Amino acid sequence: MQSENKNIFTMKNDKGETVECEVLMTIDSEEFGKHYLVYTDHQIDENGSIQTYAGIYDPTGKSLNIDPVTTEEEWDMIESVLASAQKQVLKEQMEENQEAA
Repeated sequence: MQSENKNIFTMKNDKGETVECEVLMTIDSEEFGKHYLVYTDHQIDENGSIQTYAGIYDPTGKSLNIDPVTTEEEWDMIESVLASAQKQVLKEQMEENQEAA
């Protein structure tokens, strides 16, 4: 089920509890012919980082399922895209800080 904010959705976790999640990004992979949803439930892991998840989704909306990523190659691609996005955000933050100084 999706809320009015298109970046927020609810789903059941592995305990059967309904949790609110935020979409961080989507990835369309021509290599794998799949569409990936990267999201978080804003829970903090044991290292103090926000937990992030990824799954395969249907961008047409015909299926509301988020299917698991099953191959190491897919995870490598997702992690590479996330690392690249994180570097871009950090670069933009540094530029903003330099402009403000």
